Amino acid sequence: MKQTLARIAIKIGSNVLTRKDGTLDVTQMSALVDQIAQLHKIGIKIILVSSGAVASGRSEMRDTKKLDSVDQRQLFSAVGQVKLINRYYELFREYDIIVGQVLTTKENFSTRRHYLNQKNCMSVMLDNGIIPIVNENDTISVTELMFTDNDELSGLIASMMDVQKLIILSNVDGIYNGSPSELGSEVIRKIEHGQCVADYIQASKSSFGRGGMITKTNIARKVADEGIEVVIANGKTANILTSLIDNPEGTVCTRFIAETTPVSSVKKWIAHSDGFAKGTIHINDCASQVLMSDKAVSLLPIGITHINGEFEKDDIVRIVDAKGLYIGVGKVNCSSQQVVESLGKHGKKAVVHYDYLYIE
Repeated sequence: MKQTLARIAIKIGSNVLTRKDGTLDVTQMSALVDQIAQLHKIGIKIILVSSGAVASGRSEMRDTKKLDSVDQRQLFSAVGQVKLINRYYELFREYDIIVGQVLTTKENFSTRRHYLNQKNCMSVMLDNGIIPIVNENDTISVTELMFTDNDELSGLIASMMDVQKLIILSNVDGIYNGSPSELGSEVIRKIEHGQCVADYIQASKSSFGRGGMITKTNIARKVADEGIEVVIANGKTANILTSLIDNPEGTVCTRFIAETTPVSSVKKWIAHSDGFAKGTIHINDCASQVLMSDKAVSLLPIGITHINGEFEKDDIVRIVDAKGLYIGVGKVNCSSQQVVESLGKHGKKAVVHYDYLYIE
């Protein structure tokens, strides 16, 4: 096996790790750990984003009908995460590989300071030969502040940790050009920047996970635009991880080709910050055209028509066009009151500087 990558992120979905009854599929987990250990042995630094805690906990608890959905998720996660991380610990220990648990929440990505603290923690782990195993802390997350699913979390982690490749393991071979169950449907092997595949995506969700292929595709596009190749593959295919590293072109999967233009660390953070927005800035058609062009421009007061919400300097805001359509997100350089006072006026001070602006 040739060493071609320095750092990768691997996301393993609930349906890859669990049986139909929700119990952990230890045989499948062991097979994936075997492959990750091989990659680790040749010097590839790996961050593992693993689902399976809630599904694992569900199989332990019997009479939970009296609990609401939030209580169930917290209970299942608290019990299941122990089972999950303990199993990983035992499996990796057979290869003398140390693993560490990283439980996080969406709020931990909302400020630059928390973001960098997480990045530093995992960087130290990787530098010391430890594989971080990341999962959302469902015991304290509430619905409105939860990740869509671990696909979203894996995209944030991949971007934050500057990996070269993000591998999303699901229970299908990739994105098909039709329904996977229909005769003649084939996996789309390569998706370039700007290529539309919306007509092929089904809205159905997986059995134990929270997300579906729409979520995976949206996350994959965003991460690929940041210069990271994203692969969606079937986690139950024999030797899938080693095959993706050894022979990516010849392995059945969907590859989102990475953009070659470098993206700064700050912009990567901002690109995934839409969920933390404190307000919305509405801009006119002229400003929309300029921002969505290839030019490196900032958002000035002259292009703003009105705002919604209250925010302070350095808060995250959404940016929408004259029709109310979302076009991007950015970190503001002034408060909402200051923006209102300068609406439509000429001025050199940017409301959102280009360095802190992400346009879809």
